[in-house]
Amino acid sequence: MASTQNIRIALPKSGVNVFYREQSPANPSKTLLLLHGFPSSSHQYRDIIPLLATKYRVIAPDLPGFGFTETPEGFKFTFESLTDVVAEFLDSLSISKFAVYVFDYGAPVGLRLALRRPESVEGIITQNGNAYVEGFGDVWAPIKDFWASKNTADDRSKIAGAMLNFDITKFQYENGTPDLKTVAPETYTLDYALLQRPGRIDAQLDLFMDYQNNVPLYEKFQEYFRNSQVPLLAIWGQNDVFFIPAGAQAFKKDLPNATIKLIDAGHFAVESDGDLIAKEVAQFLG
Repeated sequence: MASTQNIRIALPKSGVNVFYREQSPANPSKTLLLLHGFPSSSHQYRDIIPLLATKYRVIAPDLPGFGFTETPEGFKFTFESLTDVVAEFLDSLSISKFAVYVFDYGAPVGLRLALRRPESVEGIITQNGNAYVEGFGDVWAPIKDFWASKNTADDRSKIAGAMLNFDITKFQYENGTPDLKTVAPETYTLDYALLQRPGRIDAQLDLFMDYQNNVPLYEKFQEYFRNSQVPLLAIWGQNDVFFIPAGAQAFKKDLPNATIKLIDAGHFAVESDGDLIAKEVAQFLG
């Protein structure tokens, strides 16, 4: 099996140059799409990709506004446009069937994709990827205040100071993680460094504001769950203060056959418990 490949692909319609990581055995049983969260990139999956690529074709793109993906001038940073890019990316790779692993921001992107292409999605793994209002933790208060603001320069400066600094980036990795030795310092350091690239702060602020438009879609996501009964594994860092365990348990309301696994980890559970998560994903996908 080849090692993880680091690839770029230019998408003609959107003008986005997507950076992605890919690894696959000679005869993969499935394609698995990994969608990262805030403020990370496909780098968060660097350890889990080889573990899953013994059976599956594993593909992890950097979303627009994150990592090493480049966007054209004037690109509109909304979750709808991020989904447009992922859809174009999949089409460019001729991928019509896949399972999807969603985390954090990856959830509204992956679930939008499922609404558009329900016949394409063979299974969903959600690792602290929310689809229910019960899943919001109290730490969302500053973001919710921003939603209620007029989005002025002062409003944007205030939320940037609160949510786009080094300490909060590090906090997302370390908070709720029982053993901090499992958190590599290059994770949050790289995430923060990439936030300093030109245009990235404004991109993140636009996505902060647009996140509120995901919440009204929760009903549509839940209707999709009920109608499709898509196989779903919710593997959740139970110490996450951003998306709390109630968000994992809520999937059972619409998907009674869903598998819910709460593990002793924080938000970035894949960083501290990648081996365990890879094992659970492989068991789920078969």
